[in-house]
Amino acid sequence: MREQNKKTTPQEVWQLLRELIETQKETERLLKESSQETERLLKESSQETERRFQEGERRLQETERVLKESSQRVDEQMGKWGNRLGEFVEWQVRPAAVKLFQEWGIDVTELQSNISVARGAEEGIEIDLLAVNGTQAVAVEVKSRLTQQDVDEHLERLAKFKRLLPRYQTINLLGAVAAFVIPPDVASYAYRRGLFVIAQSGKDLVILNDSKFRPKAW
Repeated sequence: MREQNKKTTPQEVWQLLRELIETQKETERLLKESSQETERLLKESSQETERRFQEGERRLQETERVLKESSQRVDEQMGKWGNRLGEFVEWQVRPAAVKLFQEWGIDVTELQSNISVARGAEEGIEIDLLAVNGTQAVAVEVKSRLTQQDVDEHLERLAKFKRLLPRYQTINLLGAVAAFVIPPDVASYAYRRGLFVIAQSGKDLVILNDSKFRPKAW
């Protein structure tokens, strides 16, 4: 005779439910703990990332400070050396200028240096070298390294020259720039603006302008 299926008693059902509830609570507890641990790790990671970012920013600021101080020291040294180089170039240009311009057919015979003039309320000018004769003069700006700004500033001086120095009203005034270092684009710019360009070539100073050049007169 087949054995009848045993019926589940109410006590067994309640026991099963209690076990299910306990299992669910345990699962929720584990999930909560896992979530809290994940949040903790994320927070620590975020704090560490923030700390590293702040440390990196501090180091960057320190690097910028050191570079700025170094740049200032370099600028100061370059300023001192730049003045000395400018004087050195002027010492070289001075004895060569008259010969160089005479070779170009500009018969200057006299050389004046470090001319400074101011008249009235107008801003004055300074001319490094002025090669002159009775009818012509060449005002020369001397730099250690020539820039386009230097060229523009010399053009402004030339425009003021006769107004501030009226005794030269009747002369044919020309302009020139001379430097130890002249970038090709700056030399070309000065050439196009009608200036003579004097530069070092080996041991000698030369006028870079070609035979097609026509100087501008002020």
